[in-house]
Amino acid sequence: QSEIPMQKPFQQVKELVMEYPVSENEPTEENSYLSYNLVVGDSLDVEKCTAFEVLDYVLLSEPGAPLKQALLDAGLGKDILGSYEDGIYQPFFSIVAKNARPEDKDRFVDLIKETLEKIVKEGIDQKAVAAGINYMEFRFREADFSSFPKGLMYGIDVFDSWLYDEGRPFDHLKKLGIFDKLKKEAKTGYFENLIEEYFLNNTHGSVVVVNPKRGLAAQREKELEEKLAAYKASLSPKEQEKLVKDTVHLKEYQDSPESQEALNTIPLLKREDISRKAGRLYNTEKHCQDTLILHHDLDTNGIGYLELLFDTKQVPERLVPYMGILKSVLGYVDTENFTYGELSNEINSRSGGIYFGVQVFGNAWDNKKTVHMLGIKAKALYQDIPFVFRMIKEILGTSRLGDEKRLYEIIARMKSRQQMSMASAGHSTAVMRALSYFSETACFQEKVAGIDFYRLLDDLEKNFQERKEGLIAALKELIHYIFRPENLMVSYTSDEAGYHGLEGEIRELKAGLCTEEIQGEPAVSVFEVKNEGFQTSGQVQYVAAAGNFAEAGYHYTGALRILKVMLSYEYLWMNIRVKGGAYGCMSSFRRNGDSFLVSYRDPNLRKTLEVFQKTGDFIRSFQADEREMTKYIIGTISELDTPLTPSAKGSMSLNAWFSQVKEEDLQQEREQILDAGPQDIRNLAELVDAVMKQNRFCVIGSEEKLQQEKELFQEMKYLL
Repeated sequence: QSEIPMQKPFQQVKELVMEYPVSENEPTEENSYLSYNLVVGDSLDVEKCTAFEVLDYVLLSEPGAPLKQALLDAGLGKDILGSYEDGIYQPFFSIVAKNARPEDKDRFVDLIKETLEKIVKEGIDQKAVAAGINYMEFRFREADFSSFPKGLMYGIDVFDSWLYDEGRPFDHLKKLGIFDKLKKEAKTGYFENLIEEYFLNNTHGSVVVVNPKRGLAAQREKELEEKLAAYKASLSPKEQEKLVKDTVHLKEYQDSPESQEALNTIPLLKREDISRKAGRLYNTEKHCQDTLILHHDLDTNGIGYLELLFDTKQVPERLVPYMGILKSVLGYVDTENFTYGELSNEINSRSGGIYFGVQVFGNAWDNKKTVHMLGIKAKALYQDIPFVFRMIKEILGTSRLGDEKRLYEIIARMKSRQQMSMASAGHSTAVMRALSYFSETACFQEKVAGIDFYRLLDDLEKNFQERKEGLIAALKELIHYIFRPENLMVSYTSDEAGYHGLEGEIRELKAGLCTEEIQGEPAVSVFEVKNEGFQTSGQVQYVAAAGNFAEAGYHYTGALRILKVMLSYEYLWMNIRVKGGAYGCMSSFRRNGDSFLVSYRDPNLRKTLEVFQKTGDFIRSFQADEREMTKYIIGTISELDTPLTPSAKGSMSLNAWFSQVKEEDLQQEREQILDAGPQDIRNLAELVDAVMKQNRFCVIGSEEKLQQEKELFQEMKYLL
């Protein structure tokens, strides 16, 4: 049993008011956060942990969830988030209102309690509970952790109980019996009792209000400078001298390599230990009438992974950004036979979900060629694939796109989530923006998911009454442009038994698609190097430099994969992270020439761009013996040989088909990696120089820092 003591429950719920920084351009009205947080149980009670995950789904996460909807309907925030944090000894449950008013704090708490009391009295929605349990059980059985190894993820799960009781390492891996028990207990008032005990009669919690404040970032920076100046003044000359010497010693230590003797103690594979055979692609072309089906024949343990892809090449330029909205509307509005909440529960009760998204497939050999599709992804047991098709037909054919109240809720939520995404993943936002100056793939992604797309959401949310009719008209137009029989192709991952019956479902789906005549106007991208700086209220930068080596006449080689590893863990790591103080750094060199270097949570700006510019010099002087070179090759191959789930193998094969990458291309790349020597790396110096000389960059960072370096930019704007 853990020696970590339990925190004693509070006698009454604590309240706290805090501040967070916003830029001069961001509003302070209706921009606060309200949160109600409760400590619920402990991590050794796996049944309760699982039950609270179900409650998160039922009360807050699913579309139309009653607690979320009550708060939205009352105007207590434009986005409602729920979270259950169970990776600690005493888990806690949070209900958060974003874009709220601080004076609504008491109404926020009161309405939460009133809504929960009503649910306890009238009974929880049994269909929603069943859907939540089924959805979690499906994901638990599937155990699809994307590119992360299963063993690693299971190992992390083990710590949820093992940290607190050394005799119980596997509790969180044995949930199947718990799912069965919860299904039975749901009808006996189990979840209502949990709500009453932990949400309504629990004082071990907090109400937190976080208000925006302009100038707070600069104020904190000034306070830190004053604190450091005061500390320096308190030191004697001898102490100051020691501090300088220690700093010099640290920099010398950072610059000095490990001794060869120490490095030789690390066990190491040899090149010949690594398989020279590249991974295979799983693409079998089949046809249903005039529709192409890419079947990825794999053992999926009885699960069918379906992707319906509709070509959007006929969508006019004026409607392209609205595709980013349509994919978030479909499945989240009422249909002929279901409210949007019922629709979600119906889908999740018999499948692993149905998701809409905009897919952009770049050509591996030409960065000006792309295919954009609106995709519908679904996964279900083989016997439930017909059910999935029925639900897709329900959504495509009968969605109520004119529900103004619901559309506003969706737009406000999208704007909120886009804000959070751009703030938390500023490096991705900066890279996409920099690449959009010259790359067709990135330019299209920018229109449907980038900064330009955020500007559209912001305008629609702020001026909804004036824009709503145009929005509804655009969504309805898109349905007719996109969901047409001639636009459809299908990607399906299953074994041969799972493929049986698929073509009949496709024929039925096509029969209900749009066929009326349209006038297609293919969208045309306009490229312009803007070298923008986007100001935020944060204190760090995301610095991205991008270019295309194919423009300068260079060709892709597998050695570029090795270079990516070298830069990310050697040159960029040492100069951007270790010496520069950034949290991270990344690089990429794609087959079509598109390339970038980027820093993550970086205190610097100009200094980082200078490091990027000198990358070619590092490559030109690169030296390595066989042992050192082999280490880089092993690191590169480890990325290529990441264990893939059947679903991931299907997706990889689909991407290769669209990008026109063949198995022989993968084999050539692998051989170039395994046979590479130091000279192959040095030969890339001019290629990287050419990319950096194109001088294309984008920075997202602190208002103060960007103002200090404003002469670097062609354009300066606020991010939000």
